[in-house]
Amino acid sequence: MGNQTETEAAPVPRVAVVVCLIKGKTVLLGRRRSSLGDSTFSLPGGHLEFGESFEECAAREVKEETGLEIKNIELMTVRNNVFLDEAKPCQYVGIFMRAVLADDYQVPQNVEPNFCDGWDWYEWDALPKPLFWPLENAIMAGFNPFHT
Repeated sequence: MGNQTETEAAPVPRVAVVVCLIKGKTVLLGRRRSSLGDSTFSLPGGHLEFGESFEECAAREVKEETGLEIKNIELMTVRNNVFLDEAKPCQYVGIFMRAVLADDYQVPQNVEPNFCDGWDWYEWDALPKPLFWPLENAIMAGFNPFHT
């Protein structure tokens, strides 16, 4: 399969669950601090762990990154993201979920400051720039968490 040498392992696709956390007409975004998409705005989310459902992963990742409890978690779309221009090419299957706050009075906290500069709510029609390209590509393909 391919032209990989015995010592060079082929990249393995991974699964990332991202959450469009909705509050009124806004969505929660944070500015990434990562080798992948550094300084771009992204949804909360992360790697699917073995045995987890998409809903469990969404709730866990939002809690770990923002301290928020969520409910009404549902699948919106699935995207295939291949990062060929990175120092270490990789592929992520992006599972886009939608959810709302379990309690409207919760305030997002920057629980992982080494990975995010902070969280804020943004109007869908006025999202900050630059967006993390998997999110931007999904939007350009018609993704909108406010439409079912």
